[in-house]
Amino acid sequence: MLGDHHEPSPASVTDPDGQPEAEPREECGVFGVWAPGEDVAKLAYYGLYALQHRGQEAAGISAGDGRHVVVFKDLGLVSQVFDEKSLSSLQGHVAVGHCRYSTTGGSSWENAQPTFRTTGAGSGIALGHNGNLVNTHELHERARELGVVSKNGATTDSDLICGLLAATAADQGIEAAAAALLPSLRGAFCLTFSDESTLYAARDPQGFRPLVLGRLERGWVAASETAALDIVGASFVREVEPGELIAIDADGIRSTRFANPEPKGCIFEYVYLARPDTTISGRSVHATRVDIGRRLADEYPADADLVIPVPESGTPAAIGYAQASGIPYGQGLVKNSYVGRTFIQPSQTIRQLGIRLKLNPLRDVIRGKRLVVVDDSIVRGNTQRALVRMLRESGAVEVHVRIASPPVRWPCFYGIDFASRAELVANGADLDGIRRAIGADSLGYASVDSLVAAAEQPRNRVCAACFDGEYPVALPDEALIGKHMLENLGGASQELPVAGAGYGAEDAVGRP
Repeated sequence: MLGDHHEPSPASVTDPDGQPEAEPREECGVFGVWAPGEDVAKLAYYGLYALQHRGQEAAGISAGDGRHVVVFKDLGLVSQVFDEKSLSSLQGHVAVGHCRYSTTGGSSWENAQPTFRTTGAGSGIALGHNGNLVNTHELHERARELGVVSKNGATTDSDLICGLLAATAADQGIEAAAAALLPSLRGAFCLTFSDESTLYAARDPQGFRPLVLGRLERGWVAASETAALDIVGASFVREVEPGELIAIDADGIRSTRFANPEPKGCIFEYVYLARPDTTISGRSVHATRVDIGRRLADEYPADADLVIPVPESGTPAAIGYAQASGIPYGQGLVKNSYVGRTFIQPSQTIRQLGIRLKLNPLRDVIRGKRLVVVDDSIVRGNTQRALVRMLRESGAVEVHVRIASPPVRWPCFYGIDFASRAELVANGADLDGIRRAIGADSLGYASVDSLVAAAEQPRNRVCAACFDGEYPVALPDEALIGKHMLENLGGASQELPVAGAGYGAEDAVGRP
């Protein structure tokens, strides 16, 4: 069964300078469900809906019914990819869902997930991956040695994981193959994968990205965020532990430890990536963001008339800033909720409107005011520069910018697609240099210490590499890392010919 296969040239909304928007983007969201008697495809659909913020390039769902695995995927938002007809074709008791933003491999249909492989025994494996590996080149070489060479055109580290898993599963079974393969993966990976009958979930030893386990009345759910459990009515059980592999089937739930945990959870999840209604390591993301705003008001006070957020990401921190400073909180900017990822290139006229595609000022609120404008982060600075200019044109007397995170000075290699280091406005610039670059009257960033304190996590259990350049997992040479590394090598892995259906979005593949 084939999903529509179209390959438009993807383009994100551009920033005010006509460049691709430089907001930090997560690689993806993953969702897995094992629930006999339930409509698992629709549960996965709604789970992905809750995780849409984590990836807006492509979406896919696989379903296993005990005999076959069927995958349906395409470019676009979850609501664009699936309809009643496509969901009704995904029958079974186990499902894996994925929404993607690319950090390894380009934005093509072939790189949409779940990625699919067939083992030598004829079993199908569908896999979704959140995160980014740093030893992809090494895995590519291993895949070549095994003769696992690409015919499907996929160029992702995720496809490599699935290919290597399939290559060794025929001899020892998927669970044992995963336990053997996972210790060799370096970097960030939260995985949900399945064959025809069993759901698996795994998290890297550092636990860079969140992954949680939930209980349904008649089954289990694994998902990137607790908000995805809420939407399908699953109760939170616990986090999948760093270095843990979970298997769920008719025999129950099994847990094995494939590596010793070395927790280094991504601090940027609290700043921007996760939904505010999610809980990470026992701490509410919304409460963390409000607390960051309070601490920011203490670190960088301002003499002003009104605190306004850059919606929606700056809203909780702006509330906290107003609470701590005593300056009234107000709404000065209105967000167009329907501007997101698009495949339509804006015309030159529209491009010149820049930030007004997403935000429009409330002039009556802004006029004559000294403003504190709170946002979550600054990456390239183009958006903030246009925003400050727009607020002044709308009558603001002063614009004091406050950022609820430290300066982003280093790229992330564990699953966030920041701009390159040369494009980061904070690279090589001091605070006043950045202030002048964006045109603000004053500028203040939250410190790393404040961020960690607000998250209520021990400093040695978080990764703040994008702020301090201290990477918990060693990086390879620059030539052996990067978004298009596998494409430059001529493709990722390619599965050996097997009996049964070939790769597709779409194939019913499984045991005879």
